[in-house]
Amino acid sequence: MDLSAYSTDRPAVSLRLLFIHHSCGGQLLAPVGGNVGDCCIYRSHPNGGGLRPHLEQNGYEVHEASYGSRIGHDTDLFDWLPKFRDTMDDVLTCSHQNDRYPDSGRNQIVVFKSCFPNSSFVGDGAPPGKPLGPELTGWNARATMTAVLAELAKKPGVLFVYVTAPPIAPTVPRRPAWKVLARTLLGSSKTDRANLLAGAAIARRFNDWVRSPDGWLHGYPHSNVVVFDYFDVLTDSSASSLLRYPTGEDGSDSHPSAEGNALAARALVPLMNQAVRRAGLSR
Repeated sequence: MDLSAYSTDRPAVSLRLLFIHHSCGGQLLAPVGGNVGDCCIYRSHPNGGGLRPHLEQNGYEVHEASYGSRIGHDTDLFDWLPKFRDTMDDVLTCSHQNDRYPDSGRNQIVVFKSCFPNSSFVGDGAPPGKPLGPELTGWNARATMTAVLAELAKKPGVLFVYVTAPPIAPTVPRRPAWKVLARTLLGSSKTDRANLLAGAAIARRFNDWVRSPDGWLHGYPHSNVVVFDYFDVLTDSSASSLLRYPTGEDGSDSHPSAEGNALAARALVPLMNQAVRRAGLSR
C-alpha cells in the first residue's frame, strides 16, 4: 500500500489506540530496561523497542489488552475472526485489559498482532482454505484474513492496523545430548531444520500476500485497514525469511531483540501517522 501522499507528521488531534498483543507486542511497546510489568504489558523490558513512548510523543493515547483479559487472551491467527465478529463492541470500548472507558469513549485505532508461533506454518494446504483452521497452512491463513476483512469493513470509521507475526529464530533450540544423539540416528535433526525453513518460506509468502496491492486488500473499498509488516522488518526484508534479531544465548529465542524492536518502532510510527490521515481521522 502506497501511503506516500500522506504526511508523516504528528496528527493534528489526539487519538485513542488499542494494541491487542502478547509477549512480542508488549516488548515492542515497552522502553528498553528491566523486566517490569505483568500479563505481557510492560513498563520496561530488556527487549524493549520503545513504541509506546514514540506513539505518545505523536499524540496517541495508548491502551493495551493482553493475557488475562477477554479481549487480549487469544491472539492466534484464527482467533481474530471470532474476536472481531462476536466482541467488536468490547474491542472498541476497551481501555485496559477488561476495563472499559468510564466516559463511554471508544478506540479510534485498533492494532492487532499474533505472536511468532503463527509463523510456524505446517504446509501450503489447499484452496480456498478454512477461516477457522485450525491447521496453520498458507491457504487457511488467507481464508481467515479474508473473513476478518469483512468484519473490519463493518466499522469504516475505525482504523485497523494489522501487524504481521514476527518470524521464527534461525536456530533450532538446544536439546539434551541424549536427545540430539537419538534424533541424529533417526535422521530427525535434519528434518527439524528442513521444517523450520519450509515453514518460514510459507510465512514469507503469506505476509507478502497480506501487504501486496494485489493481495489481501485488493478491491477493498474502504480506507480503514493498513498493514505493518513486522515480519519483513525483522527479516531485513528479502535478506532472510527467519528472524535476524533473535534473543537467547544460542539465538534460538524468537522474541525479537531490542535492536530489532527499535527498528520496527521507528518504522511503524510514520506509517501510523500516514494511515490516520488516509482514514480521515486527522488532517
